[in-house]
Amino acid sequence: MITTSIIIAFVVVAALVLVRAVLGHNLPVPSLQALEGHTRPVDMASFRNLIDPAEEDYLRQHLPAKQFHAVQRQRLRAALEYMGRIAYNAAILLRVGEAARRNSNPEVAAAGGELVSQALHLCLNARLATLVLYVRIILPGARVSVGRVTDTYESLIQGLLRLTRLQDPACATRIAAAV
Repeated sequence: MITTSIIIAFVVVAALVLVRAVLGHNLPVPSLQALEGHTRPVDMASFRNLIDPAEEDYLRQHLPAKQFHAVQRQRLRAALEYMGRIAYNAAILLRVGEAARRNSNPEVAAAGGELVSQALHLCLNARLATLVLYVRIILPGARVSVGRVTDTYESLIQGLLRLTRLQDPACATRIAAAV
């Protein structure tokens, strides 16, 4: 009975997270030039370090169990912050892609469609990865990876660069640095 209740609660929370990811947060649709002020920067090297299984194994081997669990919880909380930034940026880029899809230039519209697809995929994956990170905070010994989110995020940034080069090539590098 308790197991069934836990599973039902998890399914309900997961469904709510997915609906929130799909509907977005009533985020503004910034122009490419104003994107810097609307996104949250993500240090991918630091984020990758926090979720790296090899780094976790190193800490597990070199720290006493109690200290490892405390350190791992801090690392996972920091990873949650990065995951929140990634999800937020993906939702913003989803809006940017939707606006670009309505462009009269077929190349820009196609790039916008690709950006929408990538951003939606990342929004869903980031929300699910957030749930996984919360589980890992509760059970720091659990071995579940969220590493694919970083690859998906970097693919999304490449899609943004493609769109930017079509619409405003002069600011492509600056925009990529903003996310």
